[in-house]
Amino acid sequence: MDAARTGEAIVVGSGPNGLAAALVLAREGIAVTVLEAEAEIGGGTRSGELTVPGLLHDHCSAVHPLGVGSPFLRSAGLEKYGVEWCRPEIDLAHPLDAAPAGVVVRPVGLTAAGLGADGPAWQRLFGPLTAGFDELAEDVLRPALRVPRHPLRTAGFGLRALRPADLTARRFCTDQARALFAGAAAHAMQPLNRPMTSAFALMLLTAGHRFGWPVARGGSRTVTDALAAALRELGGRIETGVRVRSLDELPPVATVMLDVAPGAAADICGELMPTRVRRAYRRWQYGPGAFKLDLAVEGGVPWTDEACRRAGTVHVGGTLEEIAFAEREVHAGRMPRRPFVLVSQQYLADPGRSAGDVHPVWVYAHVPHGYQGDATDTVLDQVERFAPGLRDRIVALAGRSPAGMERHNANYVGGDIGTGANTLRQTLLRPRAALDPYRTGVPGVYLCSAATPPGGGVHGMCGFNAARSALRGLGLAGR
Repeated sequence: MDAARTGEAIVVGSGPNGLAAALVLAREGIAVTVLEAEAEIGGGTRSGELTVPGLLHDHCSAVHPLGVGSPFLRSAGLEKYGVEWCRPEIDLAHPLDAAPAGVVVRPVGLTAAGLGADGPAWQRLFGPLTAGFDELAEDVLRPALRVPRHPLRTAGFGLRALRPADLTARRFCTDQARALFAGAAAHAMQPLNRPMTSAFALMLLTAGHRFGWPVARGGSRTVTDALAAALRELGGRIETGVRVRSLDELPPVATVMLDVAPGAAADICGELMPTRVRRAYRRWQYGPGAFKLDLAVEGGVPWTDEACRRAGTVHVGGTLEEIAFAEREVHAGRMPRRPFVLVSQQYLADPGRSAGDVHPVWVYAHVPHGYQGDATDTVLDQVERFAPGLRDRIVALAGRSPAGMERHNANYVGGDIGTGANTLRQTLLRPRAALDPYRTGVPGVYLCSAATPPGGGVHGMCGFNAARSALRGLGLAGR
C-alpha cells in the first residue's frame, strides 16, 4: 500500500453497501473498481427464476421500508436508472387464530382506526415518530458514538428504543396491536425480552407509516442494477468472479472498501490489521439463521383472513406470547414447532412477477444458527395454520437452508442474513467500540458491510457512511 495510487479505490463485494460506497467515492472523482466473488452482483439483492419459468423470485431481500426511506438511496436518483417502488393495498397483516388480523397501512391514522381500543395509543406512539422520521433517520442510520444532528428527537426515540419489545408491546391491550409490534420487533432475531429490541419495531413500523412497505418493480435486483448503472456512468468498473483472499492480491490503491463479514475482513487484512482490531473482528457474534422457501402458488395463498390476501407482507407467528417463545427457542438453539415466519406476496404490488394465475410467494422462518435440519414441513404447517389448503396450491417449491444461505452469500454466516447478532452491544457498537467504526486499523482499508452501523437492510447507509470516512482519510472531509 506504500506506493498507493491516491485517486483509485477498490471495493470488495457488490452488495448494496459495497455499491453505495463505490458510488459515493466515484462521485468525488475517484476511479473505483468493484470486485465480486460471485458470477452475479448484488449480494442479498438478487432476483431470478427459482421455481417455474416466468416466475420472478427475490433471493433474499424482498420488501424495502428502509430502502425507500434511506437518506442515501433517496438522494441517489435511482429512479433515473429504473427503480420504481410499488406498494400493495395493505402493507402488513398479522393473522391470529381467534381474532381478525392486525393490519398496518401507510397512514398512521388509518392503522390506528383499525386497532379499536389501541388506536389512540398507536397514534400517540407512531404519530410523532412518523412526522419526524426524515430527521430521525439522519441520526439513527449513523454510528451511535456521534453527536446527533437532532438531539431532542433522537433522544426521545432512544429512550423508547432501548426497551425490550415485549415490554413495549404490553402497552397495548388488543392481541392485534401487540402482535403487530412483536412481529416487527422479531426482525431483530433476538429474544423479545432483550434490551433494544423495541428499536427494530419502532424503525420498521415508523418507516412503513412514512413511506409504506414497498417492493421494487422487477425484483430487488433492480436496486442493484440501478446502483451499478450509476457507478458505470461515472467511470466505475465491476468485475465478477473475483474472490479476494488477501490485500496482497490487490493493486496498490489508496482506498480499499470491504463489503464482507468481520471475520473475512480479518482474513483479508492478515497481519497488517492491529491485534486489538483483529480480536474484535474474531469475537463478532452471529445470530439465528433463516430457512427460506420460494413457492409457486396457483391462485395465491388461501389465507382465512381476507386482509392477508391483500397484504404485501404477512407476519405469521400468532400472538405476542407465541412469537416471544419462538424467538427464545431459536436463540437457545432449539427449533420451535411454530417458528416465526415471514411471507411476502410481492406480486400484489408488482403483478409482472407472476405467470398467469401462478404467483411467486417468498417465505422464510427464523431457525437456530447453522440449523442443519429440513424445516420445510414445519414452516408450511405454520403458514397453513392461517391458510389451510396451501399445500394443494403449490406447483413448485425451492428451499434454501442456513448453509445454503451462506453459500449464496458468504456474509450470511450460519444463515444469519443480518451479518451479525443484534445484541445490545453489537447494535450500539458494531463491529467494535470505536469513534470511527469503519476503519479497520489498516491505513486506507475500511469495512462497509452490514456489520457496521446502522446494520442490516437494503439502505446502503453502511456503505455511504464508510465511504464518507474514507473521504475524510483522503483529506476530502465535508464533501
